Amino acid sequence: MPGKHLYEYAVIRLVPRVEREEFLNVGIIIFSKDAKYLNCKYRIDTDKLNLFSCELEVDELENNLKAFEKICSGSKDGGPVASWEIPDRFRWLTAQRSSSLQTSRPHNGFSDDLEATLERLFGELVL
Repeated sequence: MPGKHLYEYAVIRLVPRVEREEFLNVGIIIFSKDAKYLNCKYRIDTDKLNLFSCELEVDELENNLKAFEKICSGSKDGGPVASWEIPDRFRWLTAQRSSSLQTSRPHNGFSDDLEATLERLFGELVL
């Protein structure tokens, strides 16, 4: 029997060189409209990042990923997007773009515990 919360999630990907179309999974965004839930979790693995021999600054990358957190939480210092309704924030975060931080297409599922689902997806797809 499926869980009670319909959710969507997307993988946050680091694309060090957009023209090469190679990426490294660095995080997860999860959203449930009915539960009014939007959260993300990320981790920068500098050892993996160094394999790409990219010129990205880890501090800059960390700041950009923190923006995902601020928008998810609706933080006042998350800019104008953070004040939008939860579904609109998720759609904005997962919109297709050609920058060094991108997201996969959203996928969906059912969950009784969205926090546990976030942790499970993070473990399976990022770690």
